This record gives sequence, C-alpha cells and structure tokens, in this order.
Amino acid sequence: QVQLVESGGGLVQAGGSLRLSCAASGSIFSFNVMGWYRQVPGKQRELVARITSTGRTDYADSVKGRFTISRDNAKITVYLQMNGLSPQDTAVYYCNAGLYSDYVGDFWGHGTQVTVSS
Repeated sequence: QVQLVESGGGLVQAGGSLRLSCAASGSIFSFNVMGWYRQVPGKQRELVARITSTGRTDYADSVKGRFTISRDNAKITVYLQMNGLSPQDTAVYYCNAGLYSDYVGDFWGHGTQVTVSS
C-alpha cells in the first residue's frame, strides 16, 4: 500500500516562506508525476505545481515566480518551496503522485494546512 505523507505546513505572516515536503512510502519505487494541489472551503481543489520524472514542471499562474517545486527521486519525495506568501495562499495543500500520467496521479496525501496571516 502506498502512502503519501505531507509535512511543513503551518502559520506564517504575509511575505514569509514555507517549505512543504511529501514523502512516499510503501510498495513503490518511483512515480512519474508528483505535485501539489490546494483547496479552500467551498472551492474545487486546484493545481499548484507538478513535476514529472523528466523534470518538466507546470505551475499555476498565481504562484509562478514565487513557488518552486522539486523532487528527490532516490527518496521518492517532492518539495514545494513557497516564498512571498500572501493570505490568498491560505489553503490545505495536498500531495499528489502518479505512476503513469504526466498530469495527475491516483495517490493523494491527507493534506497539510497552510495559513498566511496579513
């Protein structure tokens, strides 16, 4: 059974930074796509950033230039460095991973809360 475990969320002031991590465990050696999504109450979950095994990245327009996604394939871990945070970034952030797709995978973490105060 594959598990994705997020860490690094918390409370930060506007303009601050956080680094999220998501580590995979279980019967898995690698994923093709790994990414981060976020959701606020009453809204759909939205893509924040994703990265494929070849290093191709996609970002939501709202985070371009502020967030950076990276991965460590040996550790089966994906990171999200978030700089210049604003209250609009407040959400539950979910890790996602997939074996075959370049876009969205079948595995989800439980989420980590990010709260940005003004």
